[in-house]
Amino acid sequence: RWLFNQTVCTLYAFCGVLFGLCSLGSLTVLSTVCCLKVCYPAYGRCWAGFSWSHAAGLLLGVWAYALAFATAPLARWGSYGPEPYGTACCITWEASSREATLYILALFIFCYLLPCLLILVSYALILWTVRMSRRALRQH
Repeated sequence: RWLFNQTVCTLYAFCGVLFGLCSLGSLTVLSTVCCLKVCYPAYGRCWAGFSWSHAAGLLLGVWAYALAFATAPLARWGSYGPEPYGTACCITWEASSREATLYILALFIFCYLLPCLLILVSYALILWTVRMSRRALRQH
């Protein structure tokens, strides 16, 4: 069972959601930047080299995105609570209201489905570009 009070449960769940979303967001940004650099080298030259400020801006965007979705249950759009087994805390997946259902749906679409699709498309484009480059080299 959960050994601490509701405040600690909420903090634990908030941190889990925040760091999980930051992790997936960072992987999404990394795959997208790699795709741009490999598949569209002319676009990469427009940046005049990928600098620390670009990386910092992207990381700041990832953290802001994750923070927006992680703080939503604190603003009563969704909620945090004990998991079904009661040993840890997370998002309350059993939606008790229309707002909670919308939060879970938004979380699924914008924090899982969209990042996963971007990662898959990015790496598919990278593989396709490498394959086409290899084919072009064989012809020469």
